[in-house]
Amino acid sequence: MTVLAMTKESPQLAANTQTEIPPVAQAVPRICLVTGGTGGIGSAICQRLAKAGHVVATTYRNEEKAKAWKAEMAKQGYTFHIYKCDVSNFEESQRVVKSIVADLGPITVLVNNAGITRDSTLRKMSFEQWRDVIANDLDSVFNMTRPVLDYMLEKNFGRIINISSINGQKGQFGQSNYAAAKAGMHGFTKALAQEVAKKGITVNTISPGYIDTDMIQAVPENIRQGIMAQIPVGRFGKPEDVAHVVSFLMQDDSGFITGANIATNGGHFMD
Repeated sequence: MTVLAMTKESPQLAANTQTEIPPVAQAVPRICLVTGGTGGIGSAICQRLAKAGHVVATTYRNEEKAKAWKAEMAKQGYTFHIYKCDVSNFEESQRVVKSIVADLGPITVLVNNAGITRDSTLRKMSFEQWRDVIANDLDSVFNMTRPVLDYMLEKNFGRIINISSINGQKGQFGQSNYAAAKAGMHGFTKALAQEVAKKGITVNTISPGYIDTDMIQAVPENIRQGIMAQIPVGRFGKPEDVAHVVSFLMQDDSGFITGANIATNGGHFMD
């Protein structure tokens, strides 16, 4: 309608609009694996990828929670493939990747989203608190990426997206274990990105700020308001904000972006 209104003033524009322009090619459906997909951010990522027509598998540890999540997603019209996996265990991760490939086909999109917290000041932190977070948040990135990478190399295409955190960039009181794991995640991203760049595989990090999930809602109201006051855009992030960046990075047209750390924090921390 806008073009018709402009044709009297711009005959050349009118002529150009009559030229048949080919439609934008549709994205190739991909087999996507999202670790920790049953949580707030993970759910939004799974939904976003499914809406784009991709096949989505996710991992879980709590069977009761995962089955309830899958049933709820089915009510909303989503079909997800769920696999029980302790992502901190390398052998188990290998087995699950093989199962997914056997069931669905080669994985070409991997979102390393699984993670936990065990907060404590370092002086009071036990070795178990340290080790649990490093194993689940950092070791898991190796455990899942290593077996998936072979399939990406065979396809000469891959998108590896690591979900880190603002606290991996700036640190956080009482989170030396979590900050170390999340900072290490981006070191992994930068190194692997160089190794596989010529193979059509990109590796990127997303560092979300404070996202409005159940974890944030559990924080006392006065503390939440204090945190929000530090965020320039004036609100907490939504899980969909992170999912949007994942969707962008996994597209074929994003092949020139690799080794990057995309801050998704409303301006809360600018590096």
